[in-house]
Amino acid sequence: MSALRTYYLEIEPFETGQLDVGDGHVIHWERVGTRGAKPAVFLHGGPGGGISPNQRRLFDPKLYDVTLFDQRGCGRSTPHAELEANTTWHLVEDIERLRRLVGVEKWQVFGGSWGSTLALAYAETHPERVSELIVRGIYTLQKSELDWYYQFGVSEMFPDKWERFLAPIPEAERGDLMAAYRKRLTGPDRAAQIEAAKAWSLWEGETITLLPDPALTSQHGNDDFALAFARIENHYFTHAGWLEEGQLLRDAHKLRGIPGLIVHGRYDMPCPLRTAWDLAKAWPDVEFHIIEGAGHAYSEPGILDRLIRTTDKFAGKV
Repeated sequence: MSALRTYYLEIEPFETGQLDVGDGHVIHWERVGTRGAKPAVFLHGGPGGGISPNQRRLFDPKLYDVTLFDQRGCGRSTPHAELEANTTWHLVEDIERLRRLVGVEKWQVFGGSWGSTLALAYAETHPERVSELIVRGIYTLQKSELDWYYQFGVSEMFPDKWERFLAPIPEAERGDLMAAYRKRLTGPDRAAQIEAAKAWSLWEGETITLLPDPALTSQHGNDDFALAFARIENHYFTHAGWLEEGQLLRDAHKLRGIPGLIVHGRYDMPCPLRTAWDLAKAWPDVEFHIIEGAGHAYSEPGILDRLIRTTDKFAGKV
């Protein structure tokens, strides 16, 4: 068997900018690779996670011209941690604004975790703009998925970490943890906001990999990162992404004709494999890979290998 593929070499953007998308929001974007090569857009997770340098390295820089951006309210986009005018459908239109800015008719769309949700929403809304669709760690914001991670399910696999997640919430409010967290994350008490944000963010940072990853834990415990991550994620999940229940699976037929890939770790805790399985059955033209011995994060070796092999394949690289 051939060796597992890993990141391309570190790379700096050849162009960066700030795009005023209206409603008081300005999003930070960057382009990496080779100007005018195969166009692609990378959609980060969270929501509220922002982009990171390693995400640039999932594409052959000689063959791709990749746009990455910090979604509304996070990373280097402003205003920080802002919830107003921040919905799935605002982000779908932001992607279209960026496509027009880059000046391409269609592009490859690549998204993982929440990024898979956004990628599916974008591709089902604008299928004519998508040359290929790569999604990893599938999440469709159905009630069963949200309950599994934030009410009962993963709690049974990580009781030690779950206890820390529960800590900021009084027992009387634990029947609806997303609502209890929202109250604190949007309340006037800054100290309570930070306490809740760090607990929310660390719950994710400590459960997304099969084996512990101290670097991820450290990032999720940072005050500024945690505040944007927790506020925006809780905001989106409280509203189920402004999606009808089951909408992304129901409308998967709209992806017909788009070459696609689903990659999902067998032991993905935040995003149960069942959803990826259901999507694969509903989506014509998709290639589906379940990665054994892997959790949720794109950095896990088997997931990373499959993603890079696929970006190579879609660029015509054998």
